[in-house]
Amino acid sequence: MSLTGETTPDSPLAVFTLPIHSQLSIPPSLSYDTHRSAHTPLVIDNGSSSLRFGFATSTTPQVAPNIVSKYKERKAGKQLLLFGDAVDAESGARSQAKTPEHALDYALIRLGVDTPTVDHPVVMTERLASPLHSRALTSELMFELYSVPSLTYAVDAVMSFYFNNRPTSSSASPTSSGLVISFNTASTSIIPILDGKGIMSQAKRIQWGSQQASEYLLKLIQLKYPTFSTRVTTAHTNWMLHTFCEMSPDYTPLLRRLRDPRQLRAVERIVQFPFVLPVVDERTEEELARAAEKRREQGKKLQEMATKARIEKLVQKESDLQYLTNLKERRAEETRREWQSLLQSEGFSDDAALDQAIKKLEADLKKTRKKAANDSDDVIEEPSFPLVDTPDDQLDEEGLKEKKKQKLLKAGFEARARARREKEKALEERAAEERKEDEERAADPSAWVARVRAEHTSVMERIKERNRRKAALGDRKSAAAQARMKNIASLAADERVSKKRRKGGGEDMFGADDEDWAIYRKINTAAVSSDEEDDITQLQVVEHKLLTHDPTFGIDQTHAALSSQRSAFMSAFRPQYVDGDVEGRARIHLSIERWRVCETWFAPSMAGVDSAGLGEVLQTVLASFPLTDRGRLVQNVFLTGSPAQMPGLADRLHATLRPILPPEMPLRIVRAADPSMDAWRGMAAFAQTDELKRVAMSKADYEEWGGERVRRWWGGNWNASMS
Repeated sequence: MSLTGETTPDSPLAVFTLPIHSQLSIPPSLSYDTHRSAHTPLVIDNGSSSLRFGFATSTTPQVAPNIVSKYKERKAGKQLLLFGDAVDAESGARSQAKTPEHALDYALIRLGVDTPTVDHPVVMTERLASPLHSRALTSELMFELYSVPSLTYAVDAVMSFYFNNRPTSSSASPTSSGLVISFNTASTSIIPILDGKGIMSQAKRIQWGSQQASEYLLKLIQLKYPTFSTRVTTAHTNWMLHTFCEMSPDYTPLLRRLRDPRQLRAVERIVQFPFVLPVVDERTEEELARAAEKRREQGKKLQEMATKARIEKLVQKESDLQYLTNLKERRAEETRREWQSLLQSEGFSDDAALDQAIKKLEADLKKTRKKAANDSDDVIEEPSFPLVDTPDDQLDEEGLKEKKKQKLLKAGFEARARARREKEKALEERAAEERKEDEERAADPSAWVARVRAEHTSVMERIKERNRRKAALGDRKSAAAQARMKNIASLAADERVSKKRRKGGGEDMFGADDEDWAIYRKINTAAVSSDEEDDITQLQVVEHKLLTHDPTFGIDQTHAALSSQRSAFMSAFRPQYVDGDVEGRARIHLSIERWRVCETWFAPSMAGVDSAGLGEVLQTVLASFPLTDRGRLVQNVFLTGSPAQMPGLADRLHATLRPILPPEMPLRIVRAADPSMDAWRGMAAFAQTDELKRVAMSKADYEEWGGERVRRWWGGNWNASMS
């Protein structure tokens, strides 16, 4: 399978910049002198996104975006109405307002019509099976406001087919047959035509067009780049859709091929969005050095403040621990009733609560002393504290303040000394373990490596299992999440022991065993548990041993490398740019999206739309005709509409239609000469024939039958039509 516009992996990146809109100028109005009294038909293709208008004798129409917006001029304080190219922003703009009055005013001004009434027959498009209310409003606008002599409604797809298959004689009716597939902005229509007449009773429409495809591409980009630096709008994605996207003859094999990262990078297109380079620091080296020195001084002050606060907390915790230890020792001296009253006065319900508080303080002190020992490894001589042992009655006010300060400093020094001794003891124990391990490694290296490898695997499995459990808790229907809810419910339903049961000897023993507190680790998924921290620390030690003594263990096997590793496919799907690369972070890489967005015409369910695809609808339409008529239709499958210009569309339709047709039945797929303009040209060619007078609705017909009624003819809708 060949992909158009393919690049090799070693070729330069295919980077495209967004088109820059030039300064808009007000187009001059055309001269009306030629058509002032000629009653030249006025042809209007009122599309969802573009308005095409002009006199029937023109070779090409005038084109403007079919959007309108209100704007308030600040200097004059006037409300202005902007239309077409004058609307320079999407926000606040309305596409296809309730009535086309603004669009028609703009068209008539551009054509130079300066008469009180429009004395020209009008041929105008309406969508397939247009609602009668919309038709009535448009007819009322044409006949009541503009006083047109006659009005004819046509279906754009049929008129495009007519222009590309029109008879040689200007007065002859069309006789060609074919299957018209019209790709529009808001929908896709299939209209069978036999002997020049549209069979509207068998026409079908899919609620999927280029507008929905553009919005779908925008959603894919937002999902792929959730923190993109620039706002991406539907105008951007519409340009990407018509510039980079294409149909694939067979979507599934294409996906299999693009599983190769090299192939994925070869077909990607990079869209460069505007970016602003960061401001370069132009200070001299001396100024930078002074600023760095200032930052170091500030950091040193912050460290001193943090150390002081930590020492104060350490002293307070040691004091609290000593107080609770003394309280526990008083149990033997008090009676049971006095002891229970003493516990309650101190805020404890029973002995277990007191023991738990002591254990918690001891654990906190151990961690705090460890940090304090790491912060101050240097041996410091014991300072003197002369005022600590001096009685208070021998000191004045300043002396009392200094004594309090020296007490705090002495307590901090003693706490650091205890932490240092504990650290030295731990270092000695670690050194003994390392000597023992060195002897074991020297005696049997392979057994040592196997044991350490097994320990590494065990810790990695514990970490993976913990991560899997966290991920499972995100799904409320998973077994882990349901078990967590059961634990929470059991804790909520657990009743405290009543006073009556407590007197009878019943006690709540929760917390007496350290394993009881594991229940809180099971239900608390947000905080990092101490077990997780210990596993990470143990894993780092084990990996350091393996990196030092096992030549088969590499950096890429460490936990840090494995957890930060991205697959080659993900790296190709969305390449990562380093921090500070402003240009790279303002890029969007389109790869699979180039075909995925176009595939939605054949599978709207991919975008969440409950609708049959184009292939199923075509099969349904063809099945409603006899075999002979079916052969006439598929010999001229006609594609029209701006999205019909997508590369690969004809090949995809051929691959879709060929399996549902008899092998001997010819199949020919053609595209309009100009898919976006041929509908207007077809109406212009028809407006110059004598048949226009027969199918047009006059002012008298409007007053008699109402705005909903039209004459039935081969190029218009059949709803509310009359023969």
